[in-house]
Amino acid sequence: MSRYRIEGGRRLVGEVTIGGAKNAAVAVIPAVVLSDGPCRIENIPNISDIFVSFDILKALGAQVRMINKTTVEIDPRTICSHVVPHELARNMRASYYFLGSLLGKFGTAKVSLPGGCNFGVRPIDQHLKGFTALGASVPAMIENGMIEATATQLIGNSIYLDVVSVGATINIMLAAVKARGITILENAAKEPHIVDVANFLNAMGADIRGAGTDVIKICGVPHLHGTTYSIIPDQIEAGTFMAIAAATHGDLLIKNVIPKHLESISAKLTEMGAQVEEIDDMVRVTMDGPIKHCNVKTMPHPGFPTDMQPQIAVLLALSDGTSIVTDTVWENRFRYVDELRRMGAQAQVNGKVAVFEGVPMLTGAPVKAYDLRAGAAMVIAGLAAQGITEIDDVHYIERGYEYFIEKLRAVGAEIRRVEIPSPFARRA
Repeated sequence: MSRYRIEGGRRLVGEVTIGGAKNAAVAVIPAVVLSDGPCRIENIPNISDIFVSFDILKALGAQVRMINKTTVEIDPRTICSHVVPHELARNMRASYYFLGSLLGKFGTAKVSLPGGCNFGVRPIDQHLKGFTALGASVPAMIENGMIEATATQLIGNSIYLDVVSVGATINIMLAAVKARGITILENAAKEPHIVDVANFLNAMGADIRGAGTDVIKICGVPHLHGTTYSIIPDQIEAGTFMAIAAATHGDLLIKNVIPKHLESISAKLTEMGAQVEEIDDMVRVTMDGPIKHCNVKTMPHPGFPTDMQPQIAVLLALSDGTSIVTDTVWENRFRYVDELRRMGAQAQVNGKVAVFEGVPMLTGAPVKAYDLRAGAAMVIAGLAAQGITEIDDVHYIERGYEYFIEKLRAVGAEIRRVEIPSPFARRA
């Protein structure tokens, strides 16, 4: 077991390089299953979710070889199973992408219900609706926690998503890319990582048009070939460091980003008093004066991302007035607020709405990470607080942030990982 120990109150200054996008990589890796040849994936993030994805591929029979820390070569031609083991799938939400890729490649797939962060129910009814529309058979009852889909031949169809769903949009693309005929997916999600997955599939020979809009057209092809592809930079890691710069009244140059992907984050930080400067593939964030209060409402892209909601809330907890945060995507994403209260924040939660009364200072306290982004928020709070903050359950944080401690220490943070004995360890 591990925890992070942070001595806060330091102004962070320097440069940070952003890694590959987690949300893109965890979909691109299952998409390799659809290829008829080896694929080389570059700019992969060094995080635990990626290694779970590799373990799933190996369990299916694929050959996975790391070329270096950010490049992997995957040969799916040796895959001999369509069943993703429960003990692996339960460790990450994105394991459900193997449903779409295995179904699209072999006409059958069996995957455990997804795991990952616990901040709300994760219905996959829109995924299954899409598979069914393509001609797959999906049992009405889920047995032993496993979802199974089978099809003699997937056939293109018109599919309208009842709600905008990133996961369903990607999963239906994966299943439809080798289906016979044309699939029209309406009310599709538009996030940057959806475009990245479509670009990867097209690099393998797929015919996908309209990714990044709410209507995606997929013309099925019989074969996909191997390719070399580089993952886009991580929008949320970049946004997290932007929030860190503002919270610590620091000055960070954040490199290897796509500024267009950060527009909604940059706009809110500017409204809160930060200076955000775009320089080619970099952004520089500085905060000189007090943090101004504002209201934040999460929305599907291009709106403010729900994955940045906890991080921005830390700034609002330190702002000069009253702020309202509304999360329209998840119903239980404010569990971290209780941890912020331990540090002196003044906040009230009512369903999907949190109201923050800004305080001049947070103080260090023992807290825990309830999920990946809530954990990042606790790190930001600890960096901004006076005194010592210790964060438990940091395995959530390491699902999505590569070399987090090293990057923070390089810009002046006093943070270290502390190993703690398990409470179940046998005493001598």
